[in-house]
Amino acid sequence: MKRTYLVAGNWKMNGSRVANAALVQGIRAGAGACKDVELLVCPPAVYLESAAQLVAGSGIGLGAQTLCEQEKAGAFTGEVHGAMLKEVGCRYAIVGHSERRALYGESDALVARKFRTAQACGLVPILCVGETLQQREANETERVLQRQLDAVVDLCGIAAFGDAVIAYEPVWAIGTGRTATPQQAQEAHAFLRAQLAKRDGRIAASLRLLYGGSVKADNARTLFEGPDVDGGLIGGASLKADEFLAIAAAAQAQSI
Repeated sequence: MKRTYLVAGNWKMNGSRVANAALVQGIRAGAGACKDVELLVCPPAVYLESAAQLVAGSGIGLGAQTLCEQEKAGAFTGEVHGAMLKEVGCRYAIVGHSERRALYGESDALVARKFRTAQACGLVPILCVGETLQQREANETERVLQRQLDAVVDLCGIAAFGDAVIAYEPVWAIGTGRTATPQQAQEAHAFLRAQLAKRDGRIAASLRLLYGGSVKADNARTLFEGPDVDGGLIGGASLKADEFLAIAAAAQAQSI
């Protein structure tokens, strides 16, 4: 079975209408060279509708950075329901990003509910999991990943991962300039796939596992060489079209 790669750009709290237009135009101009890689952009919520217009007809997908966990819309001021994201053109929604967990106190249980709601609204969840530096140094990486994964499996069932993506993002390598070695990334991805394989080998084999943690053009190739690394969730490097496309080209080289 041919591996399919996904390179997703998480713009975080960055951008403007002018900057977004220039960025998407740059990505569109070079996307044809990465025809075997699915490209995705995840701008802040206020720019989703304009971003949908910018990527229309290009094959570049659109994703949200988070969503409300509530299954029904209603009196939840400030939140954005999954159905709203779907309506403006989103196909994906990131859930459980490390910044949401650390800065806004999102628990494993809440992330699992967001995962479930995303799928109920017709969105593909990108489930982020990962350990802090303290946890890695205490040899707790696998325990943390298992806990974060089990919260979703227990609530949603293994079948839910037939239409989902997992992004491994070591917290200590996000925005720090530090990057997990290719071996560290592969080991974490292999562990995640193996845990799912215990429940359903077919789903585990087809699931795309992304690496997110200071991925750049100069390290993407070696990271993507891991047999269980199926692309990347890209932060800062996705704000530069040339850098993002170079990362996509590294995935394209692996998909051939």
